[in-house]
Order: sequence, then structure tokens, then C-alpha cells
Amino acid sequence: MSAAGANGQQPSLAAQIRESTASHYVETVLKTDEQVIARVTDGIYRQPASALRELISNAYDADATRVVIKTDAPRFERITVEDDGRGMTPEVLEHLLEHIGGSAKRNQTGAELGITEHDDPTRSPKGRRLIGKIGIGLFSVSQLTHSFQIVTKVKDDPYRTIATVALRQFSDFKAKAPDGRETQFESGKVKIWRTKASDKAAHGTTIALTAIRPQARDTLRSRDIWSAIEHNEQVASPDDRQTIEPPKFHIGRVDTSGQLLQRTGGKQTNLPWGRSDKPDAAFKKMVDCVWEEVLGSNPNPRLERLFDYYLRMVWQIALAVPLPYVEGHLFDQPTSGWASVFELSNKVRGSTKRVEPKPPVKIRQALSLSDPKDDPGKFEIIFDDLKLKRPIRFRKLPTTDHALKHPLVFIGKCSEKFSGVPPALSGGPLSFEAYLFWSPKIAPTEHQGSLIRIHGSSGTLFDPTFMRYQVSEQTRLRQTTCEIFVSEGLDSALNIDRESFNNAHPHSVFITKWLHNALTQLATAQKRAASEVREASRAQKTEERIDEIQQIAAEVWAEEADDEGSVPPPVELSETGEKTKPNADGYAFSRSVVLRKKPQTKTRGSRARDLVLEEKVKAIAQVLVSYELLDGLTKRKQEQLLNAIYKILDASEDA
Repeated sequence: MSAAGANGQQPSLAAQIRESTASHYVETVLKTDEQVIARVTDGIYRQPASALRELISNAYDADATRVVIKTDAPRFERITVEDDGRGMTPEVLEHLLEHIGGSAKRNQTGAELGITEHDDPTRSPKGRRLIGKIGIGLFSVSQLTHSFQIVTKVKDDPYRTIATVALRQFSDFKAKAPDGRETQFESGKVKIWRTKASDKAAHGTTIALTAIRPQARDTLRSRDIWSAIEHNEQVASPDDRQTIEPPKFHIGRVDTSGQLLQRTGGKQTNLPWGRSDKPDAAFKKMVDCVWEEVLGSNPNPRLERLFDYYLRMVWQIALAVPLPYVEGHLFDQPTSGWASVFELSNKVRGSTKRVEPKPPVKIRQALSLSDPKDDPGKFEIIFDDLKLKRPIRFRKLPTTDHALKHPLVFIGKCSEKFSGVPPALSGGPLSFEAYLFWSPKIAPTEHQGSLIRIHGSSGTLFDPTFMRYQVSEQTRLRQTTCEIFVSEGLDSALNIDRESFNNAHPHSVFITKWLHNALTQLATAQKRAASEVREASRAQKTEERIDEIQQIAAEVWAEEADDEGSVPPPVELSETGEKTKPNADGYAFSRSVVLRKKPQTKTRGSRARDLVLEEKVKAIAQVLVSYELLDGLTKRKQEQLLNAIYKILDASEDA
């Protein structure tokens, strides 16, 4: 570094660069312009669902046990998100407002402010793995509104703190001061005050969103589809109207004023649940209605066609945050009675290992799995009339015509230390567990793919490409859903919106290779299992046909012998043409003479076919004996006769 100037001030960076050499280089730090933060708060999140997801994540990090989201759907003039978390002290609120993008989580500041564990800044005071990372989650609400109110209180504080925030829309042109100079850019204005609280023991935070942005309100109202339907309804001639189907399930639509509900198909709303249903039962019915489509006339239901935006948003939020599954975690399912369970290998070109079925043993116990890595304790979300859970089912799925009637479950776990690579380059250790669930039918179709959770949370949806898997296995991939539960690492690979990953990050590269290797193992095991089922089915059908053929010959013999207890003499085809047991009863013929045929490649199907043909010839020989039509011929003529019969039967099979 260059020395300070004559006036004692540090020379500008440009001046230092001019004086630098290879041996006297300049060191500095990167700095962020405030407009970058303004651009971030102005909307890096893509959908209203993303904003609500971030507020829920903040509540989770604040050790909340319950989050209640209330809307005035379908109008969407107001949304509130209330939690019973730790709340924010004035000091925490100060840091939040004055350090946007400078999260106190995951560093010592968090411990000083009381928002993280004292000895582990990556955990909440109650031990939860933190979801938030960079300190912009609260400002995701800019996707919905540019003005909102925060009401927060910590336990035993006699006051609650209220703040109204007005975010400023980003502009590429800085405002000018009266003297013409550019002013410092402001991300927004905040008014804060304290008010006496009557419930001293209460704690938590409420975010009230008012003046919802028109664009966000139109999205929440599914305005695109309803506008198309309304325009179509106004076409005078029925012959000129297009076929535009509304969502099968919806919360209703409003008129252009946004106030009056309009009817569709004679109803104002059409929901999978009833008004009397409790929140948990209502949400289960919402999940069940998707699978009921499979049983009906819609074998491949898509949420975008089945639900309006509001219901899809609820589904996506339920899928993203740390919640229990609607019918239990896959790891907590038994190892037998409903699926075949396999353990994945971490070796390149490795193969799966069948997990021994043990009725009382769960998959979690059999393979020593730990997800969720840390029990988050009670955490529930009430979204209007629904109690959310992860909307993924594994049991009691619809049957199909596929050879395999039951699911295949593939379980893997991996811990990579990246030994010899500096953490700054590798991103540090990486640990995860995963399942790949193959079933003849996956519903909804949006669940066909892979989804990555970091500490139980995910900002992404299912990736139908399985992280750009290039092998042509489209049918099998459409029958597979996968979740990867990361307990250590990967969060540094998350992009700023937490809805995508940096594909070049070492952790992303590693998981991609692992997943592709797992998919190869799944394909091999699934093909083998399907082949075994088909072979078993073929063998059973062959046995049934042989039993039927033998029964016909036995009935003819019993009728001609007039003795129901007697059985026809056995017929044997041997290599020598002689009986393998010299003193045994029955007939023996030369296999090579009777079954004389051009050699050809034998498949499993052709071998089963030949076996049935052989039994037919033997049964016909028994019928001929029953009518005393065979013994009058020499053995050579007998074999020639049976060979002719065989050829006729063989030709008819090929027809």
C-alpha cells in the first residue's frame, strides 16, 4: 500500500493504482452501492408465493411454533402474517432496517442481539438450523406491496414496537437535491413507535401487507385466466366462442371492481373441502383431490390446470417450508408390505442393495437415517382455512397396468469432506440423505423430478430434468420423484433468490453427479424388477396353461376308462427315446424326432411357448392312447405322427 498523502489522508484508490508495482501491490475490498440493495428489495423474488415463503422462513428462524396467514381472498386487498416467535427488540429492528443484506444470522452479531445460539451462529436460540442467510427476507414483500407494517413484541417487554415501512421503487436516475447535486439513494422510509402492551407475556411478530400492488393482486386473483373467460363469455355467437376451461378448483373470481363475487358454473367458489372441515382435514382433501384425478378421466393431473393461482401458491408454500408430510415421511414407512426398498451405492457404476424386509422395522431404522437432522419441534402453518403439510403421498396409490404394481424406494446418503481442497474453493463439507421414489404413476406431474432441501427448506420446485440428466429415460423419469435432504453445506451454492443454484459450485457439481449415478442405479434395478415380475407372471400363466392341458387329457382318459380314480399313462420325451426309469409305466419317445425343428435363438418367451407345445403333444398322445389309436402303430410311426401333430401346433402358434 502507498503511504498516506501530505495532508494525512489516504490517497484515492486510483492514485494508489497509478503508483503500484508487482512488488508493491494495492489491497482493497469490494463495496456495494446502495442502489444494489434497492434493486434487491425491489423484487428479486418471482412470485407472490416467494414473498410469503420468506416471511414464514423468518418466523421459523425466530423459533415460532405457529404461523397464521390470513387473506381476504379472492379480493386480496390485505394479507397478514402472524407468528408466535421470539419477536424483535428495538436493537434487532434497528439492525434489520439499517443493514439490509447484512444479516445478523450466522455471525457473532446474531448472538449479541440474541437471535442466534451463543456458541453456534448457524442455529436459532432453540437450536433450529437457520434458513435465512443474507438479511433480505423481510423485504421480499416488495413483490406484493411497497408499504407494510411490522408489529413486534418480545416476551416480558411491557411495550410492543410498531413500524410502518414504505419501500422506494428503484429508479435508474438518482434524485436531485435543490442545489442540483445527486442525493444519496434511499431504499425507503420507516416510521417507528412504541406502545404500551397489556399482554406482557406475549411475543411474536405480525406483518400486515396493505395496498397490494395491482400486478400482484391480479396474479393472486388468477386474473389472466378469468379475464380470458370473461372475454369469451361476452362473445355474442356461441359458435364464435373458444373452449376455455376455468380451473376445476378455485376460490372464486371478482368483477372488475374487485369486490363482487361472480359465479362460474353456478357456483361462486369450488374447493376440494367443505366449510365444516377442520384445517388439517381440509388440506388433506386438497391433496387427495389430485390423486382422485388419476382415478378419473385425468391420468396426468397438472396443478396449473387443476388449481387457480391461490391454491397453487398454497401447495408450493406447503412444499417449501419445514413441515411434516401429509401422510408421514418416506423414511418412517415400513421396509415391507408396500414397496421394495433398495440402498444406493456411492461408487461410480455401483449397484443397489436390496434392504431385507422386516415388518416392524422402518426404513429410517434399517438404514440409520436422520432427516430431519434436527427436530425443529412444533411448527405449523395455518393458511386461511388450511393447515399446511408437505403434499406428497407414498402409500395407497392408484394401481396401473404396469408390470410392477408396487413402488420401488431407493435410499442414499453421502458425506463428502473434500479433503485436500481449501474450504474457500470447495465450500466446506457436504452431507445429505436422499430418496428416489419410483411408482407407475406420480401425481401431480409437477412432482416428477428432483427437489433439494437445505435444513428442511426449499425455495425451488421439483426439477423435471433431474439436474440436467442427459440419458434418454423419459418414461422412467416421469415415474420418479426425488428429494435430497442436505444437512451440511450447499447453502453457499444458493442464488440470492433462494430459488435456484449456482450450477458451477463444487457442492452443486457433486450432488449432480451423485444424483445421475443414483438414477442409473434406479433404472437398472427397475428394469430387473420389472423383468422378474414379467417372468414370474409368464411362468404362472405357463403353469396354468399346462394344468389346463393336462386336465383335458385326464378327463378324456377317465371317461374312456370309466374310472374316475384312474390317471392316463405318463408320456416322456427323452434324448434316447427310452424311459429314464426302465420299469416305470407309460410311453417314451425320442425328443429329437418328435420335436424336430430348425434351431433358433431362445428367449424367455419362446422357451415358455415351446414348453406349452411339448405338453400339448404329450397330452394328445395320452388322448390317442385313451381311444386306443396309438398302440396299433410301430414306435417309428408313433413318433412320426406326434412330430406331424407338433408341426401343425407349432405353425398355428406362429400364425
